[in-house]
Amino acid sequence: MLKGMVYNIQRMSVQDGPGLRTTVFLKGCPLRCLWCSNPESQAFTPQLMYFENLCTGCGACETACPNGAVTRLRNGKFGRDPEQCTDCGACASVCPSGARDMSGRPMTVEEVMQVVRKDGTFYLNSGGGVTFGGGEPTAGGDFFLSLLEQAHNEAYHCTVDTCGQCPEDRFRKTIELADLLLFDCKHMDPARHRELTGQDNTLILKNLRNALSSDTPVRIRMPLMPGLNDTEENLAAMADFLGGFGLREVEVMPCHFFGRNKYLALNRALPLVRQYEPDEFKAINERFLRHGLRPVVV
Repeated sequence: MLKGMVYNIQRMSVQDGPGLRTTVFLKGCPLRCLWCSNPESQAFTPQLMYFENLCTGCGACETACPNGAVTRLRNGKFGRDPEQCTDCGACASVCPSGARDMSGRPMTVEEVMQVVRKDGTFYLNSGGGVTFGGGEPTAGGDFFLSLLEQAHNEAYHCTVDTCGQCPEDRFRKTIELADLLLFDCKHMDPARHRELTGQDNTLILKNLRNALSSDTPVRIRMPLMPGLNDTEENLAAMADFLGGFGLREVEVMPCHFFGRNKYLALNRALPLVRQYEPDEFKAINERFLRHGLRPVVV
């Protein structure tokens, strides 16, 4: 039976499309953006996350671990030895405080749809529906397309939040089934895009052109990073590209540190990015306007 890796299903979401929505987050992403606020979404496999601040020092994890990977810390709490830990999840299954949590579990299309259907009345009354995000949802391959098709066939409004790094044939099918695309534009220059995300944007821009040439509505979203993609040159290039399709509005998402604890929980280094100062962001907003772009903060 076809299964995909899901790391979260958020009900009553209002940020990922019109109305009240259920957002299904698929695990795995082909990009490695320097500013990623959801590091647990990148890998395609389940991962153990350890939130030390929630640990009560009960020791249940140490008893449950089959690999001797749980270590007692000087403060009485329990850490883990990354060399011994296999992300099996035995410790998370017995942790009473949520300090140890597994990010990602395999689910079938029907299992996901059972959650989606719970709020059908709210979708109907608010003009909402279901949003597929990630990670990168299209990286879910056949599982993602089957899930999107099922939601489409059940007449739910379907939004796909995507970076566009996806095989062209799969993305064309996504365009056909989706009612709305939230498309991330991170940088227009291929070389700089590779430096910032690990991939150039050749395929991304090809898929974006196909999306903008279709009948499916597209909203452009831009994670805005100080000094990385907010330059005059990049905004000018973006305005030129989008202007060719009659688009001017860009939904901007200024840099934030909401994912800090997730990096710590995964024992990963924090991203080397910074937030905007209030006066600085005002100047960036004016920079957008000078290039004929209308920034909308989301």
